[in-house]
Amino acid sequence: MTTAHRSALALACIAALGGAWPAYAADTTALTLYRNDSAALYASKGGGDVDDGYAVVREQRSLSLAAGTHDVVIGDLPNSLDAEALALGFPDGNAKVISQRLLLAQGTSAALTGLVGHTVDVLGAGGLPLASGTLLRAGDGLLVRDDNGHATLVSNYAAVRSSGADFPSGSSLSLRVDATRTGPTRAVLSYPTAGLGWRAAYVATLQPGTACRMQFESRASIANRSGRDWHDARVTLTAGEPNMAKASGPRPMASMARGFNAKAEAMPQQDSLGDYRSYTLSGAVELPDGSISQVPLYATRTLDCVRTALYENGNSYQPPRPILERDYNPGGGSTIVSTLQLQAFDSLPAGYLRVLTADRNGAPQFIGEGRIEDTPKGSDATITLGTAFDLRAERARTAFHVDKAGHTLDEAFRISLTNASDSTRTVTVREHPGRWRQWTLVSSSSKPGRQTPDTLEFRVDVPANGKAVLDYAVRYQWTADEQPQ
Repeated sequence: MTTAHRSALALACIAALGGAWPAYAADTTALTLYRNDSAALYASKGGGDVDDGYAVVREQRSLSLAAGTHDVVIGDLPNSLDAEALALGFPDGNAKVISQRLLLAQGTSAALTGLVGHTVDVLGAGGLPLASGTLLRAGDGLLVRDDNGHATLVSNYAAVRSSGADFPSGSSLSLRVDATRTGPTRAVLSYPTAGLGWRAAYVATLQPGTACRMQFESRASIANRSGRDWHDARVTLTAGEPNMAKASGPRPMASMARGFNAKAEAMPQQDSLGDYRSYTLSGAVELPDGSISQVPLYATRTLDCVRTALYENGNSYQPPRPILERDYNPGGGSTIVSTLQLQAFDSLPAGYLRVLTADRNGAPQFIGEGRIEDTPKGSDATITLGTAFDLRAERARTAFHVDKAGHTLDEAFRISLTNASDSTRTVTVREHPGRWRQWTLVSSSSKPGRQTPDTLEFRVDVPANGKAVLDYAVRYQWTADEQPQ
């Protein structure tokens, strides 16, 4: 949600504000956070709140009300609210909302907006007291009402001192309410906000030995760039991609959220939520503004995996007509990439997997990172670790012949692989015969390990400090109606 959009929504509210009764701080808060990959949310530098991310907030607050119609201010709200979806109710039925206005924390008065409704002392140069009482407005001057009901507009001041232990920040909600009695009243406030989001963070540490085994850690990274702190919040994380019809509306501290450990009993409670997946954290969480907190998603475990040195040419594209030009898809790149595949032991939300391995001194070293998309239980997830340093490939076309009258095309390739390491390496060569959907493998120097309508895959052993060659030939066929013009 843009700043202009939020401003327009606030100005559309019809409540005319007079004197305001202050609201107490939030009693309990429940947050439902939706997955978000915004770089701004997780950036390691740059200050201020962020408009990316999406969360639904449900707060219980105790408001001090007076009998009859009057104004109340609820402060310490996030900076990026969806004003159209904001709702406040009184479960006990002791009051009702007549109208509401969202006061946005913007411009030079942003830090003071959260103090609206609180008792403040306004000081001039040298600490001279200018006004004391309840802050009614923070904007083009400060409007303060004292204990006798007199209001003072202060336009030039040096400092504002809050009587509370905390200096609230963010936006405020001004309400005109009609209460049946005077005294504390329980209220429930709910709203969507930006500046909050989460994504999965995985760490795989490869185990020593010839077999591919790894220690797999699953965490949730929770970013708070909303402009306010969240204390003792009950948090639910939602995995999946709900449709957002409109956009919503840290100097991060990377740390484990207080109150969490990696024991199985502390793991989030997983459940279905419509078409999505939810993870309810087992305890209350502190989410300071400008922070990234990490909580365990699943207990750490050891998994089997598959390491592959992959040389791939082409893709699964299928042309509308046979492609007869000689120079189509010549390939010829030399890069062989290292990939890692694992099978999801449970539903894995989308996130990034960092892979470590021990060096000869036993110290864990980073060897690659890749993205895991939403992966259902039992499905495979594959990431690319990087480029294999000791392996190279060369691809050359060795034969090409088109017989238009016979509606055939014959093509052959030679792939030369070199290995500069001191051990035998197995390279997976993945080819995509993409000139036409109808083709057959005529010959190959190695039997393919996998063959699909758009893929040929060979596993080639390359000796230490040596070379290996793969030759293969395919024939494409088409009908007269499919003949290119």
